[in-house]
Amino acid sequence: MSNPTDNDGAPGAYLRAVDFLRVTEQAALASARWLGRGDNHAADQAAVDAMRQAFNEVPINGTVVIGEGQKDEAPELYVGEKLGAGGPEVDIAVDPLEGTDLVARGDSGAIAVCAVAEPGGVFSAPDIYMRKLCVGATAKGRVDIDAPLSETLEVIARCYNRQVRDMTVIVLDRPRHAEMIEEIRAAGARARLIPDGDITASMEVAVRGTGDHLYVGIGGSTEGVITAAALECLGGEIQAQMWPGNDEQRQQIIDHGIADPDKLMTTRDLASAPRYVLATGVSDGNLLKGVRYFADGARTHSIVLDLKGNTVRFIDTVHIFSRTLISPIRL
Repeated sequence: MSNPTDNDGAPGAYLRAVDFLRVTEQAALASARWLGRGDNHAADQAAVDAMRQAFNEVPINGTVVIGEGQKDEAPELYVGEKLGAGGPEVDIAVDPLEGTDLVARGDSGAIAVCAVAEPGGVFSAPDIYMRKLCVGATAKGRVDIDAPLSETLEVIARCYNRQVRDMTVIVLDRPRHAEMIEEIRAAGARARLIPDGDITASMEVAVRGTGDHLYVGIGGSTEGVITAAALECLGGEIQAQMWPGNDEQRQQIIDHGIADPDKLMTTRDLASAPRYVLATGVSDGNLLKGVRYFADGARTHSIVLDLKGNTVRFIDTVHIFSRTLISPIRL
């Protein structure tokens, strides 16, 4: 019997985006149990364990290209780890819990997220800081990461047919961004400072209705790759540049296939062939609601991005942990 194919002949295309939903849902359900309990390591481990188990139930031959670290640093979901129950070859980029400190504090904006791509379809970036600028489809192709922020804000405002004062820019609340934050405010725009979670923030600027228009700043490069996959699905754009702190890190970048460590990278450079990106809220945020537990179950809220299907789905799921069997009525 021949393998199922989709309309472009790719084997294994019978796997749909929603077939991976359990992966992020289970990670969110596991880590949300630690919300507000002050233990970021336990929350992260719970998410890693649950995501790994869920991936191993999916009929794929998956290779982790963005994970928790190298094999000697991370016992599970490490770069190069093989996942799945057997099936088509895919590359996997994961962040089982983006916002471990958010969960520990009981703060908002934590998610579980994964991207599934064709083999070689996402860049296996070294874990180094990355300078990023992210916009949605409305401003795609109109911005320049090297332009002054005041000019960028004027361009984005025109794209939205609004004034600069109506623009909201998301920035990680870090000392390194102090000058940038002042520039945003001096231009007349709003700076929304977040403690963590730049994947979520970058997705928010590409989804209408969140009230956010630009994400900018220096954050993790591995998060930048997942962001690129999500923005490719959403029709948005990321412009990025590796931000090494020393010569050793510059060499790491070269070893990962970037001959020029100062190269400006596009969405396609970071995610040339993503298929699906899925995220489930752990704690409440602008984009997704967090896990809500009740007596015998829980409710999760997820976003499912399907590049080839050209769909963006928000899925609200009720998980029933136990059922009480109802005895048949005797007549």
